[in-house]
Amino acid sequence: MENVIVAETSTSFLALSETNETLSPSLPHSLTPPLPQSSASSRIGLALFGVGRWGSHLLRNFLRHPQARVVAVADISLERINGLSQRFDFDFDSDDVILTTGWQEALRSPNIEAVVIATPAATHYTLIQEALRRGLHILAEKPLTLDVAESFELCHLAAQQQRQLVIDHTYLFHPAIRRGKEVIQQGTLGALRYGYAARTHLGPIRQDVDALWDLAIHDIAIFNHWLSESPVQVQAQGAAWLQSESENPYPFDRGLSDLVWVKLVYPSGFQAFIHLCWSNPDKQRRLSIAGSQGTLIFDEMASAPLTLLQGRLEQTDRYFSPAEQHQQILNFEAIEPLQQVCSHFLTCVQQNTSSWISPGRLGAELVQILTALTLSLRQGGRTVDVA
Repeated sequence: MENVIVAETSTSFLALSETNETLSPSLPHSLTPPLPQSSASSRIGLALFGVGRWGSHLLRNFLRHPQARVVAVADISLERINGLSQRFDFDFDSDDVILTTGWQEALRSPNIEAVVIATPAATHYTLIQEALRRGLHILAEKPLTLDVAESFELCHLAAQQQRQLVIDHTYLFHPAIRRGKEVIQQGTLGALRYGYAARTHLGPIRQDVDALWDLAIHDIAIFNHWLSESPVQVQAQGAAWLQSESENPYPFDRGLSDLVWVKLVYPSGFQAFIHLCWSNPDKQRRLSIAGSQGTLIFDEMASAPLTLLQGRLEQTDRYFSPAEQHQQILNFEAIEPLQQVCSHFLTCVQQNTSSWISPGRLGAELVQILTALTLSLRQGGRTVDVA
């Protein structure tokens, strides 16, 4: 049995530390159901790139998943690599896991079937492209890339290679979001009129993307999922206080916005409004859809995260008065969303079938929406068509 390999390389030019704003765990790990057991021969060999905040959550899930075997872990920080055994209470040595600061070293393992990428968004294109060319399946953190053409190119490459490209839009796997989708499909809200969301907190502050790219993708993904449509026009206005000057390339060369107001217009006429800020101590994680018969509210900070407020207005002559008002707390299965992401990805790999929840094309379409919003933001809030 070989010892664990810890390789420090100076050839890695990609920063493998993930700094994305994380999805706060809504459910304690003790509530997650036991995972099915699997034989060693059927376990899928994985390499994981990036063990920052979100990458650590992914590694924790895959280490305990009976259908996965972590073969290699890469991160630019040697300190993080050396601390993995203590952080995860896992004997990487006995399992012959390659631990390295260079992603090229990790890809040399002959036992890898899939790669999990939790690195800064600017590195995604290079890493995903190389892994796909080697015939490997991909689970990538959001956003897929920072460029529309590159995103769709990767989708085409995945199809060409007959490999699966799945994007970790974690909220789409949240049981509350699934329950909310059922409520909307049942017509409980009546005619859907508009939506609104707020995602604010005091840090973390990123240096590679702005608050729009870091935060908006969550709420846009949920709105699109609940509505079963994508916006055709967008608007964005914002302000940059902390990093008004930036050395980042386009589209962040004019500074990184700390506050952004977003408007989405859908083909049906539905409109959604989103408030985003990463320098506000009033932490909010709230998204709502209002209809003619009620409002559905998803609030992660509330003791009851999913609530249905029903009511309507009755007209008497020229006057309107509230009627049939009541509140219902909606229950849902207690499962950690990220565990569902990992299991879903492994199923896609085992069956070599496209994700029916968060495929690469969905990720590319979200990048397309964010790109249009960025153009609007740079042009002072002008309405921009989503090409």
